[in-house]
Amino acid sequence: MEPTIQHNHPDASRRAALARAIAGLAVVLAGTGARAQSWPARPLRVLLGYTPGGAADVTAREITTPLGKLLGQPMVVDYKAGASGTIAAAELVRSAPDGYTLGLFDNAPLTIVPALRNVGYDPLTSMTPIAMVSQLPQMLVASTSAGVSTTRELIEAMRKAPGRMNYASGGSGSVGHLAAELFKSRTGTFAVHVPYRGGAPAITALLAGDVQFAFLTASATAPFIASGKLKALGVSSLSRISSQPDVPTISESGVPGFSAPGWFALMGPAGMPEPIVAALHKAVSELLATQAMATRLEALGQTVAPGGTDVRAVITTELATWKKLINERKIVVEG
Repeated sequence: MEPTIQHNHPDASRRAALARAIAGLAVVLAGTGARAQSWPARPLRVLLGYTPGGAADVTAREITTPLGKLLGQPMVVDYKAGASGTIAAAELVRSAPDGYTLGLFDNAPLTIVPALRNVGYDPLTSMTPIAMVSQLPQMLVASTSAGVSTTRELIEAMRKAPGRMNYASGGSGSVGHLAAELFKSRTGTFAVHVPYRGGAPAITALLAGDVQFAFLTASATAPFIASGKLKALGVSSLSRISSQPDVPTISESGVPGFSAPGWFALMGPAGMPEPIVAALHKAVSELLATQAMATRLEALGQTVAPGGTDVRAVITTELATWKKLINERKIVVEG
């Protein structure tokens, strides 16, 4: 009878390591007398500030389903749509910091809207940053009727005829809106903002030639770039993206250091026990290290967040950047 050979699969090893970490967490919390000593003992609720079926929902499901398996408890997405994600963020702030209510937020409710108006919470003191999950680069695209094929050509065209160009966004106060304003500020150019109710109508306006350029997600614009109906000029992140490797970054196209990507981060209420935060961070890191997750995010036009990203530092830097830009450009968005 042949001996049984056991194969130590990498994923199995990671799950075993995470299980040991959570077991250790239980011991630590038991020593403190915390109620969550058996955490997680029941399903976790993950607040999402957008409606079912959209890009944020797809991202949330891609993350929470395997993450729940790693933690040994399901993660249930709870939709609290409205006000650019700030309704969900406000509910997270009011939740008990016991590790059972979390939020998967993009930068709208964490750095953009708080820079525009009073949202009733402070993203730096009212929440606990857990882990950066993904980056969502914005693609600078132009209508074929705009007559430009590169970022440098767009800048030159705007400088030659200030105000002739219009740019679209998926809404006032969106990442695309502020990315375009930052672009104008950094290049000393001018274009008129035309906000739409989402990325889809903004793309429709671009295709019709009603507007000349826009900052929109890579996933939304990819099919139109591939068909030649839109021109891809640059990427708003500091690194090129694998789904569009031939498209240069804006930073390498005459605007050094330009960066205005979207992103998703896992957050908790302020005051969460550090061992729970550490266990969640470890689980997210294990998940993001898998090729399967990298592939899934790439299909959504996203990239895995660089390991060791300090979420609090990102929020701090972006808040300062957007506040400065909003004051300089006198941007006002009604709540």
